[in-house]
Amino acid sequence: GFLITIGDRSVTGLVCRDQMVGPWQVPVADVAVTSRGYEGYAGEAMAMGERTPVALIDGPAAARLAIAEAVTNLAAAAIGPLSRLKLSANWMAAAGHPGEDARLFDTVRAVGLELCPALGIGIPVGKDSLSMKTVWQTSAGTRQVTAPVSLIISAFAPVEDVRRTLTPLLRRDRGATALIVVDLGRQKNRLGGSALAQVFAQLGNEPADLDAPELLQAFFAAIQDLNQAGKILAYHDRSDGGLFVTLCEMAFAGHTGLTVELAELGADPLAILFSEEVGAVLQVAQADLAQVLERLRNAGHVRAVGTLNDDDQIRFLWRGAPLLQAGRVDWQRVWAETGWRLRTLRDDPACARQEYDALLDAQDPGLTIRLRCAPTRFPLIGTGRRPRVVILREQGTNGQVEMAAAFHRAGFEPVDLPMSDLLAGRQALDSCQGMAVCGGFSYGDVLGAGAGWAKSILFNAALREAFATFFQRPDTFTLGVCNGCQMLSQLRTLIPGAERWPRFVANRSGRFEARFNLVTIPTNRSVLLAGLAGSQLAVPCSHGEGRAVFDQPAQADQLLAQGQVALQFVDNRGGITEHYPANPNGSPLGISVFIL
Repeated sequence: GFLITIGDRSVTGLVCRDQMVGPWQVPVADVAVTSRGYEGYAGEAMAMGERTPVALIDGPAAARLAIAEAVTNLAAAAIGPLSRLKLSANWMAAAGHPGEDARLFDTVRAVGLELCPALGIGIPVGKDSLSMKTVWQTSAGTRQVTAPVSLIISAFAPVEDVRRTLTPLLRRDRGATALIVVDLGRQKNRLGGSALAQVFAQLGNEPADLDAPELLQAFFAAIQDLNQAGKILAYHDRSDGGLFVTLCEMAFAGHTGLTVELAELGADPLAILFSEEVGAVLQVAQADLAQVLERLRNAGHVRAVGTLNDDDQIRFLWRGAPLLQAGRVDWQRVWAETGWRLRTLRDDPACARQEYDALLDAQDPGLTIRLRCAPTRFPLIGTGRRPRVVILREQGTNGQVEMAAAFHRAGFEPVDLPMSDLLAGRQALDSCQGMAVCGGFSYGDVLGAGAGWAKSILFNAALREAFATFFQRPDTFTLGVCNGCQMLSQLRTLIPGAERWPRFVANRSGRFEARFNLVTIPTNRSVLLAGLAGSQLAVPCSHGEGRAVFDQPAQADQLLAQGQVALQFVDNRGGITEHYPANPNGSPLGISVFIL
């Protein structure tokens, strides 16, 4: 999570599945999915696989596991036949180091001549880094670090329907359900190179492996069929950390406890929990259990092992007796602790602590959307024509396409308008009723990019006059997003009634914030939000300088009282908040959008 939330995951408007899953935004997704366009449901899926620690024991096994992990991750998307997958292979090795050339040869042969042909998939592209060794001199003599042979797999495939992407979110709204473990390791439960071995500063002798490629083929086909039939409620592949981590992550995503019986999965409960053999866990409706088990019959060792419970405990049993048990909150805090400590060193420590302590709220309802009333249409649309709105962009802007698509769907006629066209006089603002100022990496997303954009207008007499005239017309509206919002705040001297507008500075966390947040719509004068007052929406936020700072603290209250605040951040219970990360930038009164 501490890495995911500092990178923009919403640009293009076509991202259908990112790492964050469910109402509590837990970073456990197996696959990334994007839509192919703004109409229809076809798309693309991407996933990765790697198991470099295993290469210290067995290079070919590590490569087979990397491919298997990519396949089981990608199985969460609605792809169809396994043959549609394409792989990109990133090979890394210390060429010339004793034994490594032979290990690389054996590993490439295992993948290129054996496993991929057996699976019916190809590797049309890839790269290699064959200098994974460094040598240096110290006063104590020559030192060196040598990396093992490593294969990092990126897998891609077309998606038939982006809406049918499975996630690890356990469902509590489908009645009685069952958890199914699909073990493609055939109960061998080998621990070599696993996370458990590393915790005990060991390596081990025998790692997990994909011994039977035909099981992976059968597994992928079965998951695709069951997904098409709507028989899978939740899905998570088994990889790093083994079955224990897989089930815990599913519980974290669903904010639920679970009870699991391990006895039918092998002879050693420790190995059952922590071996990283290829496989997955499924949640299915109890009524569909027999049908699902029958469809998975040829896909490895398949067993129904448990179900959800109501006491928020994650409980593992061995022959009916408790083996390992703790509260979901307790284990989720352990799971998130490393990220919290890293975030404390990197970001504002108080913000990091607030986010970490939010996990203590076992009754957190999560993101909840509420529409209080139906939105009304923009007044000009009733005239029988599509109002023209210019989609204004600057060098480096990359949010203009989804902005145009949104306005087009809402009944407008979007017009592309680069600043260079305005400067050269090729286009003007006088023929449009609306202006949308887009964001996304203007000027390479340098700090203060919006201020620089505004100065290109303020210091050009012709542009200054054109924008002032547009703002003063009674039949126009303006929307600014991201750098566009920052730019408009710098133009307040040209905008009638904008005297109390704030300026935007760095977020309180000290980091770029990419979040999915709740906002409420107070009573306001926005023509775009007419009829939506009282609604609560979930919206993506992506900004590094989003904290509103007013010249006088009272100005925030005045804007709110005068209906000039359009959106406010709220927590998961609907309360206006300045608490991080529900309010990702720290603006007063939760203000996220303001208007005239």
